[in-house]
Amino acid sequence: MSDNSTTRIAASGKSTAMAAALLLMAAPAMAAEITLPAVSVGAGARTSFTSTDVSGGSAGDADDFALNSVRLYLSGSATDTVKFTFNTEYSSSTDSVIVMDAIARFEYSPEFNVWAGRFLPPSDRANLYGPYYANHWGVYMDGVEDGYANTAVGRDNGVAYWGDFGGLKVSAGLFDVPGTSAGSADASKVIVAGRLQYDFWDKEPGYWLNSTYYGEKDLLAIGAAGQSAGGDTSYSFDFLLEKKLGGAGVFTVESEYAKYDGLTGSGPGLKSDGATALVSYLFPQPVGIGKIQLLGKYASTSYDVPGSDPKLKTAEGNIGYIVKDFKVRGYLFYIDQSWDNSAAPDVTYAGVGLQVQM
Repeated sequence: MSDNSTTRIAASGKSTAMAAALLLMAAPAMAAEITLPAVSVGAGARTSFTSTDVSGGSAGDADDFALNSVRLYLSGSATDTVKFTFNTEYSSSTDSVIVMDAIARFEYSPEFNVWAGRFLPPSDRANLYGPYYANHWGVYMDGVEDGYANTAVGRDNGVAYWGDFGGLKVSAGLFDVPGTSAGSADASKVIVAGRLQYDFWDKEPGYWLNSTYYGEKDLLAIGAAGQSAGGDTSYSFDFLLEKKLGGAGVFTVESEYAKYDGLTGSGPGLKSDGATALVSYLFPQPVGIGKIQLLGKYASTSYDVPGSDPKLKTAEGNIGYIVKDFKVRGYLFYIDQSWDNSAAPDVTYAGVGLQVQM
């Protein structure tokens, strides 16, 4: 190798070293210019101890600790208007984790939004708030609330439009017909779903809803929802009133009427109709780190069964300890279920429930 070649190699080595040094010096500035999409991560869990008493003897009686639900929440933005949500749910019945939500969200304005993927279809308020944002502990046990056809955890696969127009909320979409939910509906067809809601007092922006706001809002809201597929239908009407009583606490009334005519998540072709009524009062004075809430709920559901019309009656009482709205709260609960015109046993549940979210 010539001396000139050696010189060029040495010079090249020096240049490479200088370039590397400059890159290292510039790295912090370059990193500062990289913008990553905003991502939010959260989680929630519901766990309980329940003592179950079945009428007619000790068969079915049980004292159980349960991990009722665990959820992981993930959402982020690809652009200012294109967003994505991915949520999972732990199923205690199968001891497995399933995809709960997977939503491509195209959100252009309060009045114009399109969602596609798996999510809660237009349905009753109870389905649109779910167990983590319900006002009571024993959700979805009465045969009335959240009885719409669904693929998983009240969700279905499809596409929907939704928009807020002041106090008026509108949503409509097309969804799969779950094979285990519909009666005569052809699973190759689609469910047509829609919901209208009007908030007379404070507004509830966005797609999701709550069962209570613990005094953050004064609400008077009425809603109507319906679904149809292959001649099978379901529809419901819901009502929520919540009023802050100055320094005297928060008073809440919620009710729903629902009729499922062959299109339901309760069973193929099942027909039923029923109503619920819930009243709660949140005391204003803190006790320790939380506030006490008293709650009572009653529901009655009649099933259209050949030869008889069994009726399920569900009564629930809660003493809630609300530490931080839906993030930290605990319950003492008592639920009584009894049947008319049915050989099914009456059952009572009593226990303690805890919910934590972050």
